[in-house]
Amino acid sequence: MTTNLTVNGKPVTVDADPSTPVLWALRDHLGLTGTKFGCGAALCGACTVHLNGQATRSCVTPISAVAGQKITTIEAVGTDRVGKAVQAAWQKHDVAQCGYCQSGQIMSATALLRTNKKPTDADIDGAMAGNVCRCGTYARIRAAIHDAARSLA
Repeated sequence: MTTNLTVNGKPVTVDADPSTPVLWALRDHLGLTGTKFGCGAALCGACTVHLNGQATRSCVTPISAVAGQKITTIEAVGTDRVGKAVQAAWQKHDVAQCGYCQSGQIMSATALLRTNKKPTDADIDGAMAGNVCRCGTYARIRAAIHDAARSLA
């Protein structure tokens, strides 16, 4: 069965079972491998994408639920001012160690800064809750988010 999606601003058709998670449609059908599989239960955040601008766990979201909606992946998050600022802050603060979780972290941080231009530590903690970093770069993640917010002010 085919499902029509809009991914990174482009209309695409995915020929897969409607219950296929967005994660696997992106990776296996569309070749967009920046979104990572972590837990398969929406607990770690590695699979985070934007669905109509909202951070969404793609590993548990079926493609049938997102037909006609806008999906943005890590491959396109840096095409606007907020995404560019977050990516630049990530590099400046040397956030990534192993890097596996970072696409999900960046997607969550970008969604936060699109709705909250001056987040507090508590705002950041709330928005980033559920994004697990096994390397423990949480302090650098928070610093990068604050830095990106300042650069956007």
